[in-house]
Amino acid sequence: MDATTVWIIVAAVVAAGLAVTAAVLLVRVFAARRLLRDAGIPLRDKALFWAAVAYTVSPVDLIPDPVYLDDIGILLLALRSLHAAASAARPPKELDAA
Repeated sequence: MDATTVWIIVAAVVAAGLAVTAAVLLVRVFAARRLLRDAGIPLRDKALFWAAVAYTVSPVDLIPDPVYLDDIGILLLALRSLHAAASAARPPKELDAA
């Protein structure tokens, strides 16, 4: 194998890994969707969820689609925001026990 073939194989493996990571995060974002049903979640966080999903499936990206770093970043931001909002809306466990 020459150097060009090796670089093409490495690039394909990296692109496949990034695509799998983006797909897993998209599934996790949809799994976190149940958090949206909680009335305490602010509209901003609900909108961020839908914006992240739309951005991930949209053909318009900041970085072309073989590189999913921008999609991964948006999905991680949405997951972090949803979990933070859900934690803030959920009453402490000590109050539930009382």
